[in-house]
Amino acid sequence: MTFFKNLAADESGATAIEYGLIAALIAVAAITAMTSLGGTLAGTFNNVNTQMTPGTGA
Repeated sequence: MTFFKNLAADESGATAIEYGLIAALIAVAAITAMTSLGGTLAGTFNNVNTQMTPGTGA
């Protein structure tokens, strides 16, 4: 019976779940930011590429 009382009082599993949820939230935020930044960066490189003139080949 004391095993079940100790198991019910143990909060280490809840703490691990909370840390997991925080890590997942940070990962989602990072993926969202990187996706947005990647699109902006690709647009910038495409703009630079179209504005450049070809060299003379010297």
